[in-house]
Amino acid sequence: MTKLFKPYQLQNISLKNRIVMAPMCMYSAQDDGFVTPFHVVHYATRAAGQVGLIVVEATGVVPEGRISNKDLGIWDDTHIAGLTQLVDGMKAYGAKTAIQLAHAGRKATVDGEIFAPSAVAFSDAYKTPTEMTLEDIQKVIEAYKQAAIRASKAGFDALEIHGAHGYLISEFLSPAVNKRTDNYGGSQENRYRLLRQVIDAVRSVWNGPLLVRVSAEDYAEDGTTMEDFIVFSRWMKSQGVDLVDVSTGGVVQADIHVFPGYQVPHAESIKQGADMPTSAVGLITTAIQAEEILQNNRADLIFLGRVLLREPYWPLHAAKELGEEVTPPVQYIRGW
Repeated sequence: MTKLFKPYQLQNISLKNRIVMAPMCMYSAQDDGFVTPFHVVHYATRAAGQVGLIVVEATGVVPEGRISNKDLGIWDDTHIAGLTQLVDGMKAYGAKTAIQLAHAGRKATVDGEIFAPSAVAFSDAYKTPTEMTLEDIQKVIEAYKQAAIRASKAGFDALEIHGAHGYLISEFLSPAVNKRTDNYGGSQENRYRLLRQVIDAVRSVWNGPLLVRVSAEDYAEDGTTMEDFIVFSRWMKSQGVDLVDVSTGGVVQADIHVFPGYQVPHAESIKQGADMPTSAVGLITTAIQAEEILQNNRADLIFLGRVLLREPYWPLHAAKELGEEVTPPVQYIRGW
């Protein structure tokens, strides 16, 4: 059996293959963060396409922490019913389910006040955020905890904490953005403190698989380094994180040279340097490319983004390419 279609044990759940749908904002929620019919179709279709694990898009733990007014929300119990509907639709086709818990920090574009570790705007096109007080930080930590409780009630199998792409947790991790002089800024340990406390808060109420997405390179001279993320990943492992979802960029404005598999070396470095399971993401589009990454032990899971927007049934095509047998939904067997 090829490794791409070999089951993978993620803590207490078994994935039927190593194919994961990466969280991608759809900007299709109602203004108050509720699921719409689009989301129901969108996620169930990828499950029918035989994706092993589907990670629902960045979902705001507080209203002011959304990237946009059209982001999904999980800051109120009234969101649970819609999220449960998403879970049921995905599980009907054998997919395992996860949700990415997020706070956009200084990259939020919602109305009103926005918050960040330091009062520095992302660019001239963004609002200047308010520097968070210690009370503000505690409120965010509690918001993540409550969001984890709601995710459990909705029936998700796994959680992912969004610590990448220049959003709030990523901002705290990066010295290019975090200019604080208190216990949340400066040293590695201080910059990691918010993520540490969020993980501990989530773990206090969540027993299932826990993932963290990181931006392992800021593409900035004064940004984080791979050595930082190897250390951070060791700390995450000690706190009960099961896998690091490795991306890059988004912390500051930068020209990034992208090419097929350009982020895979970062996942490989963390996997080897921290002895930590990782996922690879970033312009992975073919079955052979995904299989190479897994066979060479460069990552443990393959996260696919835009290619699954173009082709919801990518896993079935990949199985044919690799000579594997994958059973489609019974309604579609005659088409395969």
